[in-house]
Amino acid sequence: MKKNHQWNLSYFLTAFVVFTVAQFLWTEHRVVQSIPYSQFLQLLNEQKVSDLLVEKDQISGKLQVPIDGHNLFSTVRVDPALAANLAQSGASFTGVNDNTFLNGLLGWLLPFVLIMVVWHFLFRGVAEKQGLGGLMNIGKSRAKVFVQRDTGVTFADVAGIDEAKAELVEIVSFLKDKDKYARLGAHIPKGTLLVGPPGTGKTLVAKAIAGEAGVPFFSISGSEFVEMFVGVGAARVHDLFEQARGAAPCIIFIDELDALGKMRGVGVLGGNDEKEQTLNQLLAELDGFDPREGVVLLAATNRPEVLDPALLRAGRIDRQVLIDRPDRKGRQAILKVHLQKITVDPALDSEQIADITTGFTGADLANLVNEAAIVATRRGANTVGLEDFTAAVERLVAGLERKSSVLRPEERQVVAYHEMGHALAASHLPDMDPVHKVSIVPRAIGSLGYTLQRPTEDHFLISCQMLKDRMVVLMAGRAAEFLIYGQISTGAADDLAHATDIARQLATRFGMSAELGQAVLERQNMTYLGERMQGSGEKDYSEQTAREVDLCIRALLDEAYGRAKVLLQAHRADLDAGAHLLMQKESLTPEDFAPLMPQQQRAPLSIGSDAPH
Repeated sequence: MKKNHQWNLSYFLTAFVVFTVAQFLWTEHRVVQSIPYSQFLQLLNEQKVSDLLVEKDQISGKLQVPIDGHNLFSTVRVDPALAANLAQSGASFTGVNDNTFLNGLLGWLLPFVLIMVVWHFLFRGVAEKQGLGGLMNIGKSRAKVFVQRDTGVTFADVAGIDEAKAELVEIVSFLKDKDKYARLGAHIPKGTLLVGPPGTGKTLVAKAIAGEAGVPFFSISGSEFVEMFVGVGAARVHDLFEQARGAAPCIIFIDELDALGKMRGVGVLGGNDEKEQTLNQLLAELDGFDPREGVVLLAATNRPEVLDPALLRAGRIDRQVLIDRPDRKGRQAILKVHLQKITVDPALDSEQIADITTGFTGADLANLVNEAAIVATRRGANTVGLEDFTAAVERLVAGLERKSSVLRPEERQVVAYHEMGHALAASHLPDMDPVHKVSIVPRAIGSLGYTLQRPTEDHFLISCQMLKDRMVVLMAGRAAEFLIYGQISTGAADDLAHATDIARQLATRFGMSAELGQAVLERQNMTYLGERMQGSGEKDYSEQTAREVDLCIRALLDEAYGRAKVLLQAHRADLDAGAHLLMQKESLTPEDFAPLMPQQQRAPLSIGSDAPH
């Protein structure tokens, strides 16, 4: 039995004993003389009773003349008609009360039990849901403690982040052999921060460290320190480090550190609030504990830009380890780990899957393997093959197919020309990602069709010409509609949004416009690592410059639209043939339609492209 449960049971038993004694003393103090109903009628006729209390089954009151030293009496009522007949006989008679000792006991015990139950489930339950944890444990840490492989994860389960894993192995080595580092006077950093986009495996790495080290592992989320009562969060931080010191050597892991360590500032109500007190306590604890004790702080966040600088200084969190999206080799290693959990086709090569999953995180790949297994099960296969992974990628990237959505024939034709325009532009422009599939089957994301391009390699640098070519591919759908029908539709709304965003970044962030120069006009505000909030750039330039930016964006879009029309006009026959074939089959791959094959081997077509500025 847990300690807090023992405390609760002792409180209940104490209260029960006190209540029983009080009830007994009260009953003894008010002793009531029980008399027959016939005697009551006689006393009533003699006017020797007063203060009568007439109840349904009982009559009680005071005696003018005490009986056996008792001034109070009670009697069980008898039916008045029957009592009149019995009184004439002169015989003594009384009624019988159905009440028993058990009924009497339950009469006063049941309300007490009900009160205790209501208190336990109502007040205590609400308190725990609100994060109070009971008045006795309100300042106690809520960290989950794992000991030696309790996490079920080791470094064998972590792949694709070899550089980060090599740094974290030092933490395990220090915890296992402190004397090795102390020999030369070195000590492990007090704190290590795992930084990376969501889904890259930060929490998984922390669990692997706990599994490898074989030491107590205190795991807690940063949000569990944030409370509605002032001082509670700080008390929990203090209690956490006290427990860790008592269990040293050990690891403290704080997930989502940004919820606890957000940058301090003066708000509307001032800066002395609960969150800042909690952060101040964390800073004090980091200054107070000796790394030689064997207590290592490990934290993870995907928002390092919002952390307080005092938390990241040397002597508190000394080291930051980047866990980024895996490259092709890393994706292959991650896939090998997850493919062991399913039944795969012996001919399946993890390299093939790594080629079509550029930009996927570790969590994305784990989800992909599961989706592929679901697809294979749905079609009744015995193993999971490459076609299942291809379908899973399309499901995750483009969304679920909505085959029930029926378009009018003329609308299907417009969509077919639109998507074929995208595909032909992508296949005939150099350095563009090859076309993987073209479809006019509506998807759950609201699109009436899609063109799926498959990157063959990771790109870390993008040239000005590549950005302009991407804009051409985006504008090619609308260009195809205008070329065939002489008018445009609303189907290119999403394409225009992406093309405008590229044009804006090209002009304001990358300094690739000859008119605007190489100055950075809008900085990228990182709300989450690896992501950018749309329209969050700071405009610290003049109205004249803003007008030049607008004109530059317009010129870039017009240029891309013009190049797209020239390209499609030059391949009008392929455009018509591809659109008609797409209407028949609904989905096409480069194997089904040869013009969609990559064209890097031949000289690029001159469509008015500019050299990079």
